[in-house]
Amino acid sequence: MSTCTIALAGNPNSGKTTLFNVLTGSNHSVGNWPGVTVEKKHGKVKLNKKIDVVDLPGTYSLTAYSMEERIARNYIVDDELDVVVNIVDGTNLERNLFLTSQIIELGKPVIIALNMMDEVEKNNERISIDKLSDELGIPVIGISALKADGIENLLEIVMEVYNNKDKYQPKPWKYSKEIENKISELFNKIEKLNLIDSKYPNRWMALKLIESDKEISEKINLRIDSRNEELEDKLVEEKYKRIGSIVNKCLETKRKFNEFTASDKIDRVLTNKLFGLPIFGMIMYLTFWLTFNVGGIFMDLLDGFVADVVQPIVGSFLIGVGAAEWLQSLIIDGIIGGVGGVLMFLPNIIFLFLAISLLEDTGYMARVAFILDKAMRKIGLSGKAFIPMIMGFGCNVPAIIATRTLENEKDRMIAILINPFMSCGARLPVYVLLSTAFFPGNEALVTFSLYILGFVMAIIMAFIFKKTLFKSEPSPFLMELPTYRMPSIKNVLLKLWLRVKDYITKAGTVIFVASVVVWFILGYNITGAVGINESFGAAIGKMISPIFKPLGFGNWQASLSLIAGLLAKEVVVSNMAIIYGLGDAVAEAALEGNASGFLPTLSAAFSQVSAYAFMVFILLYTPCVAVIGTIKRETKS
Repeated sequence: MSTCTIALAGNPNSGKTTLFNVLTGSNHSVGNWPGVTVEKKHGKVKLNKKIDVVDLPGTYSLTAYSMEERIARNYIVDDELDVVVNIVDGTNLERNLFLTSQIIELGKPVIIALNMMDEVEKNNERISIDKLSDELGIPVIGISALKADGIENLLEIVMEVYNNKDKYQPKPWKYSKEIENKISELFNKIEKLNLIDSKYPNRWMALKLIESDKEISEKINLRIDSRNEELEDKLVEEKYKRIGSIVNKCLETKRKFNEFTASDKIDRVLTNKLFGLPIFGMIMYLTFWLTFNVGGIFMDLLDGFVADVVQPIVGSFLIGVGAAEWLQSLIIDGIIGGVGGVLMFLPNIIFLFLAISLLEDTGYMARVAFILDKAMRKIGLSGKAFIPMIMGFGCNVPAIIATRTLENEKDRMIAILINPFMSCGARLPVYVLLSTAFFPGNEALVTFSLYILGFVMAIIMAFIFKKTLFKSEPSPFLMELPTYRMPSIKNVLLKLWLRVKDYITKAGTVIFVASVVVWFILGYNITGAVGINESFGAAIGKMISPIFKPLGFGNWQASLSLIAGLLAKEVVVSNMAIIYGLGDAVAEAALEGNASGFLPTLSAAFSQVSAYAFMVFILLYTPCVAVIGTIKRETKS
């Protein structure tokens, strides 16, 4: 038996990636907002290894505008797949069926996985699956991807369709006489071209030409009629008219006309013109308060454990086995001091990412883009460009990739270039370290100000780019506001684990290597082992430190830390932990319950003003090499 390849296609936020995870046992990030899936994901069904699954980015149409829509459309249209599983959100049936109609017209075997049936019931609605199947002429299976309901039935029908493709060929939709005449006219023109190698049905290509699809026009070398606009509008109108008729036949609802849902009622407060932005500010400040005041407790405990338990035990062991002094220094001061200096901030990272994951999963983050659309439009961008900016709070790399959701290429370029101004999770340890040392009691406020400063700088640079390098009209803001949902504990913990795992992996690889290198350059010069002030590191730091003197931190230690930070921003902390011996200082502070315990170690190098200036520089200077590489890859024409 050969392998069956199925593609999961659907609107953004319809539950594709949730279904993909259920089918394959994968752990891909799922978000209650558009733009989470920006690349194809592949996997095998864990219950049937003969089925390959491809999770496609969300798209509203097979006429592609954004890069992610192009990825989805090109795979469905061009690649050798056996069955398209169209995930349809049962709570938004009418909007979702537009894509369904286009997939049907493509002529490929298609099944509808009618998702979120549990939420349909909660909304006092009922969808007749049999009627919907009859009206569309294709199999329809009710599922709840989140609860893994209906999955076995879905797989059974997938294999049934795969093994009997001729029996399950969808029938094309019929339109008014005027449109059908135009389809016939274009069909005949396409047929005369004798496109032997074409993978597309002639009728589908005719419809794409009516829809003014430039890619299809270029592929078959047939011009689009300049008078198409009126006919194109009529085609869409007729399509939605038929979809509306199908929905009326299949959907039963006990909801009253114009009855406000729970989401509507919440939105009247959270997206209010006057209160929406202040509420968002309060939520973000509360996030940082939680990060410092709760995460800080565990940070002190973790650092105390490393300094008072791990280092003494490892030190005693090394002495007991007769390890050389240089090896003891490498392991205790270099590796444990450097890596431990970064890992001690893991609790803060956990609480920050936990809060952001909860906000994403409820559907609130999509509202933030809506709230900020008016402000973003003043600089020439739409609120949709704010989604990658918010994602940058986690990591700038996936956030830059997420700009593929933007339809306008110039807007996308701007969104890529301003994203590094958003404070990623790697910068947070630097903020935590210095704000706790120099601004005890006001750590959350200081860190919040840095996040706001990054956002302001991003807006200023976006405005400059829009007026100079990337002049264009702002794109219309079209984005679904998903229904508010109670966060899925599994989904939130999965997101949290993926982000924490990335942080720990970086600590065990990049930062491990960097700590060894830093230990070496701080303990040796060309003559061999020396004091730190005569080391290679000191020489490098002293050579570049005059550049930073006007900024208030012209000492060689801070300068060397900034250079090391080009590799990864966490390395700034591991570098400082080795140079300043922060492990012991933090341990003392933890034991005394006094954040000012940092000060004896750092006060000689920084004042309050220069410490804040240093954090601002960390925010604004060159991003890490991973981000630079991603920018290069994503901006290639």
